[in-house]
Amino acid sequence: MSEHSITTIPSTPQLTKSAWLICLVAVVLQIFLTAPVEAADDYRTVIVADPYLEMHTGPGRGYPKFHVVDRGDSVDILMQRTEWYLVRTDAGKEGWVDREQMELTLQPDGQEVDFGDIGLEDFTNSKWELGVLAGDFGGANIVSLYGGYSLNPNVSVELWGSQILGNFSNGWMGSVNIVHEAFPDWRVSPFFTLGAGAIYTEPKSTIIQGEDRTDQIGHVGGGFRIYATRRFLLRAEYKSYVVFTSRDENEEVEEWKVGFAFFF
Repeated sequence: MSEHSITTIPSTPQLTKSAWLICLVAVVLQIFLTAPVEAADDYRTVIVADPYLEMHTGPGRGYPKFHVVDRGDSVDILMQRTEWYLVRTDAGKEGWVDREQMELTLQPDGQEVDFGDIGLEDFTNSKWELGVLAGDFGGANIVSLYGGYSLNPNVSVELWGSQILGNFSNGWMGSVNIVHEAFPDWRVSPFFTLGAGAIYTEPKSTIIQGEDRTDQIGHVGGGFRIYATRRFLLRAEYKSYVVFTSRDENEEVEEWKVGFAFFF
């Protein structure tokens, strides 16, 4: 193994690459063939008490407003995504309304509506997640950013980007991961992850110029997502990587990371 390699862990046979790819494809197919379709929960009807209710095309202030519901009209609540609610008017128009406006609506009998605070249920049912983690990658320092989308409460897809800073080499790594949580409604929720991607290695050598290289990678791992408060969570994980090099031998790398994220 070159002294400019990020890793210092023994190598594995080239045949491991085929096994990794077969395993990844099998898991992805199983997820998309068996993942249940989420149905809307039983909705309730509320009356607009403010002068108007603004409907957006999506669950966020960055989405344009496209319709206004007048005072006295009713809307049906179809779905909640953290602080945004999907509603339907009597005319059949559907759009997203923020929590601040929804708290000004009334029940059909004139009583106030209690929407509660963001909590564990929102953590379980959130669709999007963004976070940053840092730790150790085969003896080198690593900092990672990721974004994830939940296909259902148990399965999500994540896109990762990492910078690796070592004594002999620096590098960049990107990967796509599948994450499975067996107990998404737990405050401390364990998960299993499987993914693949690529790593770019740039040696630091000044005496003998090392050769930059880009290699494919695969990994398996596990960890914990820990609900902290409101929109925030803590995350700790371990991953075991195989770097599929262009040489006769592959490399194995162990990674430990901790960090935080927010969900919405």
